[in-house]
Amino acid sequence: MIRLDVFSDPICPWCYVGKAGLDAALEARPDHDFTVEWHPFMLNPEMPAGGMDRADYLEAKFGGKDGTVKAMLPVQQAAEAAGIPLDFAAQTRVPSTLDAHRLIHWAGLEGRQNAVVSALFRAYFVEGADIGDRAVLVAIAGKAGLDSEMIDRLLQGDGDVAEIRARDSEIRARGLRGVPAFIIDGQHVLHGAQPKEVWLQVIDELAGRA
Repeated sequence: MIRLDVFSDPICPWCYVGKAGLDAALEARPDHDFTVEWHPFMLNPEMPAGGMDRADYLEAKFGGKDGTVKAMLPVQQAAEAAGIPLDFAAQTRVPSTLDAHRLIHWAGLEGRQNAVVSALFRAYFVEGADIGDRAVLVAIAGKAGLDSEMIDRLLQGDGDVAEIRARDSEIRARGLRGVPAFIIDGQHVLHGAQPKEVWLQVIDELAGRA
């Protein structure tokens, strides 16, 4: 098997689009050699636990409403091209994703990462849910096949908080500045939301089919 390390944040729209491209390619090549592992990269590592108003956040980041529209339009177009739903209007908060990354970490221990990552993206980008809210995360965990009561207890404590922050800091120290980023076999790096066709080419080359 070939390890594919994915660095992502559940509130990153390009990560959402990038996962769609990867998933489509893996589905088209069910005999692929990848074993996928998701890793934390927080777009806003200093975000308060309660998050902040999304409109205020985006206008501050992109220089007002016009800048926000200009920045979001390519994402909307890419989502449509990938055939995935995206509802920016449903989103009202930009949450801290620290707890979401803790959930992804725990899901990995149970072999449920992909289901949890998919559910987090859908909750935020389609349903407009606050994925910084404990109850939302517990519900996602339960639907993904995790022990929701255990996840609730874990989220009430600070277990693995230091580890998630350390992993986030470590990859930044190694030079990663944005996500999504994909590291293939610990050697080759793909940056950005790659479409299905790129991943099919990668898979076929690794399998000696190209």
